[in-house]
Amino acid sequence: MTPTPTTPVLAPAEALELVAGGLDDTAVGAVAERPLLAVCLSGDPHEALAVSRLTDFLAQVPVVLVGVAEGRPLPGTGTGLDLLLCDGHHADRPWVACPGGVEAELAHLAGVVERSTAASVALVQLLRVGEPLGAADAVVAESWVYSLLQAGEDHRRWLADRAERPRKPRPDRPVVGVERRDATLTLTLDRPEVRNAYGTRMRDELVEGLLIAAADDGIARVELRGAGPAFCSGGDLDEFGTATDPVTAHLVRTTRNAGLHLSRLAARVAAHVHGACVGAGVELPAFAGEVVARSDVTFLLPEVSMGLVPGAGGTASIPRRIGRHRTAHLALSGRPVDAATALEWGLVDRIDDTAFPDPP
Repeated sequence: MTPTPTTPVLAPAEALELVAGGLDDTAVGAVAERPLLAVCLSGDPHEALAVSRLTDFLAQVPVVLVGVAEGRPLPGTGTGLDLLLCDGHHADRPWVACPGGVEAELAHLAGVVERSTAASVALVQLLRVGEPLGAADAVVAESWVYSLLQAGEDHRRWLADRAERPRKPRPDRPVVGVERRDATLTLTLDRPEVRNAYGTRMRDELVEGLLIAAADDGIARVELRGAGPAFCSGGDLDEFGTATDPVTAHLVRTTRNAGLHLSRLAARVAAHVHGACVGAGVELPAFAGEVVARSDVTFLLPEVSMGLVPGAGGTASIPRRIGRHRTAHLALSGRPVDAATALEWGLVDRIDDTAFPDPP
């Protein structure tokens, strides 16, 4: 494989030599100004030991570890890395197929990591740590990292770039519809004028609805829906930067967290998603026991470009559906995933336009 000029792809033995066989933890990583390390995986069984030693040594280092396949990737190859890329249109989990070619995708990811280094390396570290945790513990870990990044230079710069933009009026009516029919409770995100942007009022009202479901054993099914053209456009950007401080924001996030309540009720929850599902619009449905999609659905995680990681529980919920490697790619690439890919990956359980009142 021909390496790109800006992102060399090393053989596992070369990468291991770069870190002095496991004696130099300063050779790569954000501090070393080499926040991404790409490793070529040929499928040679003799390279497995070098890959294992490399990933064991770098497991706690702030570096994005990318595996690049030569030819068809072998099952179980390079799973200690953070992302796994291969050519083509389809690949088995945990690999991500790159229709435009691996080199182009690697160059794109390297550019993202260069622009948002702190968020990128924090994301993959968080996904590594969160993999063995239960949902509740993973959400708390995510909130710690999110709060830390809120005080970071990249996020402050993003906020400054938005400072002059006019803010939309705050909602003065309920923004979550609550309807009970027999044993089904339907909770509808209902702020369609901003594509159901997820703000504090919507969060609090959603939590209150979920608490009703938790307290009432007569509710056998909870349906989560969105009104208007999109399920949810993500966090309400007008509220970013309004918290008193990151510590207080962490305390609030871990007190009123809709994702935690959804995870506890998962067996009874069916999320119906359509149109744009951005940020929280991806993270919250992923907690549900069933995700039903309309054929026009797209999923996007934009937080890394804002100097952050997902903050509505996505690093806890999404990996449990698609694995941490594909979650890392979804978050780092900043590209939308369509309905067909979401179904293939397991981000949705079925596509059914008839389950929605309005056609796509």
